[in-house]
Parts: sequence; C-alpha cells; structure tokens
Amino acid sequence: MDVEAMKRAAAKEALKFVEDEMVVGLGTGSTASYFIELLGRRVREEGLEVYGIPTSYQSRLLAIENGIPILSLDQADAIDIAVDGADEVDPELNLIKGRGAALTMEKIIEYRAGTFIVLVDEGKLVSRLGERAAVPIEVIPAAWRAIAEEIEIFNATAELRMAKNKDGPVVTENGNFILDARFARIEGPLDMEVELNTIPGVVENGIFADIADVVIVGGKEGVKRLER
Repeated sequence: MDVEAMKRAAAKEALKFVEDEMVVGLGTGSTASYFIELLGRRVREEGLEVYGIPTSYQSRLLAIENGIPILSLDQADAIDIAVDGADEVDPELNLIKGRGAALTMEKIIEYRAGTFIVLVDEGKLVSRLGERAAVPIEVIPAAWRAIAEEIEIFNATAELRMAKNKDGPVVTENGNFILDARFARIEGPLDMEVELNTIPGVVENGIFADIADVVIVGGKEGVKRLER
C-alpha cells in the first residue's frame, strides 16, 4: 500500500463517524481532501444530510465541487466533528499542523468541534514533535523578522516560507506570513504552544496539543485508531 492509498484508507474509516444532520469541520490538505471527496459521495449517493464548515478556500471549493452544503463558522450553533490531517503525531496525540498555511482557521474550528478526528499515514507518527517537521507560525507581516529573531530564545531557527508558484512569501488567507520554526527539542508541546502565542505579532502556531480525540492511521497492514 503506497502513501496515497494509506491516506485514502484513513479517510474512508473517518466516514464511520459521520451521521445525518451533523455539522462537520472540513480540514485542509491532501488527506483531508480524500475525506471531503468521500463525504461528497455519501451525500450524493446515500442522501446523507450534513453541513460542512471549511477551514480554507481549498476545502470550501472542494466541498462545493462535491455537493456538500457549507456553512460559515458564525452560522453554526455547534460543530459535531472536525476531520483533518497532520504533519506529525506524537504518542500523546499532540500534533504539528499547518503545512497548508491554514492553521489558524483549522485550530479555531477543530478546538470547537465535539470530536476532532485526525487522519494520517503511518509515516506521520513520531516519538516526539519536531522530529521531522517544522512548526508553522502565522505572523503579522510587519513583524516577521523581529519574531524570527525572538524565536531563537526557544533554541530554534525560523525561516520565512516562500511561495512556489509566485514571487515572494506565502500569504495566508488572513493576509499574514508563515514562519517555519525548527526546534532542537520540544519538551512540553502544550507549554510551547502557549508560549509561542504570547510573542507580540504571532497570530497562531502549528502545535495542536491536547486537542485530538481520535487519530486514524493508514498503514501497510491496514487502518488503526488511536484514542486519547
């Protein structure tokens, strides 16, 4: 089973959590896209009645394309479940997210969900956060250089994320920049998440500690669930 097949298998397993009349937070990225496509198929073929709350323009457009009715965050009284991918998952189910630069809205929606379900392939499991992935940090553009320097007190280095298909830096849907910070070691993910957000000019960071309820892992030997 290749990595894409693992992602799709995890997305298919997540469909078991979706019931009629649910409001579903729709994540951003390749794995979340598989879930949105499969959810849209259930809507079309089974008449499943759900509403999606997208975390980005990407997930919004994909939901519309697949026939999923959408709501904005302020239209929903509650979010039943949210489904999204992750860049890393540690043994305590803490996460690093934000490679798709949608981390702020992802955190807002997934924090408010009754159940937050994370979809990954087995290659995203790590013994500690920061083992392979950088921590994305969304920052006010005018402050990015000052924040990059301040992050050094955490024994980390930060680089401004540059766009691949346009000149200049990546600009988030909130009009901000992304710094990718690499830490020598992240000992306490929750403490680090809070401390990074106290730096003036930081909007949000990609450490998602103590938030995932279920992690569905697609692997070579099938799909497994990890629960808090």
